[in-house]
Amino acid sequence: MAAAVLTHWRRGLFQAVGNGAVGLLSTKFIQGARQKSSVQYISRPDLPKLAYRRIKGKSPGVVFLPGYGSNMSGQKAEALQDFCKSLGHSYLRFDYTGHGASEGVFSEGTIGTWKKDVLFMLDEVAEGPQILVGSGMGGWLMLLAAIARPEKTKALVGISTAADHFVTAFKSLPLEARKEFEDKGVWTIPTKSNEEGIYSVSMDFLKEAENHCILQSPIPITCPVRLIHGLKDEDVPWHISMQVAERVLSADVDIILRRHGQHRMAEKDDVKLMVYTIDDLIDKLTTMV
Repeated sequence: MAAAVLTHWRRGLFQAVGNGAVGLLSTKFIQGARQKSSVQYISRPDLPKLAYRRIKGKSPGVVFLPGYGSNMSGQKAEALQDFCKSLGHSYLRFDYTGHGASEGVFSEGTIGTWKKDVLFMLDEVAEGPQILVGSGMGGWLMLLAAIARPEKTKALVGISTAADHFVTAFKSLPLEARKEFEDKGVWTIPTKSNEEGIYSVSMDFLKEAENHCILQSPIPITCPVRLIHGLKDEDVPWHISMQVAERVLSADVDIILRRHGQHRMAEKDDVKLMVYTIDDLIDKLTTMV
């Protein structure tokens, strides 16, 4: 299957930009030398402005949703821009409230806040049907958006999907530890995914997040779903992707487990796998049409 996907992706790039393009794009993936689309800002009544980058093109478009504390300028987001631009498909990426170049205070954000950001961008900026690509917490938001906007969502690609993760991880702590964090009002989580080495999550954040948990019942999503997760993910256990696969109603669900994959899934082969997976979905969706 992987070989078939790789072959199709290469063929698509040849058709889009001519002979030799695959080698050029592969070099870009390795060196990280890419031309960026310009940052734009969109205003909302009584809410912080959101920063975004967009490339107009064919449908289905691709929307990238970054992880908790991350932004739209990471390696996966950049690689997707190269891919979409080469094949002529539209692409949208943005920073949530309090993240990256967007306005707002990060510590005041909630799952509900960032879900509203995603829905706003889908409603006001994204044009036509979309493939949503969510990384970490972005995978959780991706699922919430697909439930709320099924008409805009043609397929999902989750990378290290963190559905319900903050809530379930906290509840799995020993009672003594939970009590200690509750008394402090903040839960500190060790991580290798940021420079500080910890995530600080307030009890208010956790309480609000409970309103958006989805793994306790069937998930009303019927579009194609692809879930990629690393077995060495120390932040979000890979079995969360298995739970998502078991609960979505879609009959078209694939899980890809990377034996040496870590949470960020930013190694060259991880990024290539993500791109191949999206390309295969584009092929499937356009063939269906």
